[in-house]
Amino acid sequence: MKYKRIILAVLIVIALLVIKFLPEEGAFLEIAAVGSPAPDFELKDLNGNLWKLSDLKGKVVFISFWASWCPSCHTETPTKESLLRKLEGKPFQMLGILYRDNPSDAMEYVAKNGVTVPTLLSPDNEVARLYGITGVPEAFIIDKNGIVREKIVGPRDWDTPESIALIEKWL
Repeated sequence: MKYKRIILAVLIVIALLVIKFLPEEGAFLEIAAVGSPAPDFELKDLNGNLWKLSDLKGKVVFISFWASWCPSCHTETPTKESLLRKLEGKPFQMLGILYRDNPSDAMEYVAKNGVTVPTLLSPDNEVARLYGITGVPEAFIIDKNGIVREKIVGPRDWDTPESIALIEKWL
């Protein structure tokens, strides 16, 4: 009987602590989902330029989470650059967001591989959490109105007719 009271007291204390430290209403993290508005962010790129997602409304935005240490990301890099060239002149913006990586390693990779896609820095990977990233590479296609239309997990050859069509349908 004594142990039951102790266990009950411990459970009550735990419940009170959980209630006390729950986020306020509406403070729960919303993760990007297909068909929902893309979480807005404001980040600097490797050159110090500021990028705000909401400023890109009116364009289809391709967001790629990547890392310089990721072999699959290395494989994707030339196909993303090719895709960018093929969609030049259209209302399209490609952005890379560094994930769990050292910015100096990313700068070295970008310079060595001729990457022209802006690479954004997300301290503490807060944007990756907003988008529910589980690893790299992961990509999102956001339509002209700021709605997430596609989520692609894993590597992809981005300059194939199928990949280009996936983006062009939102242009």
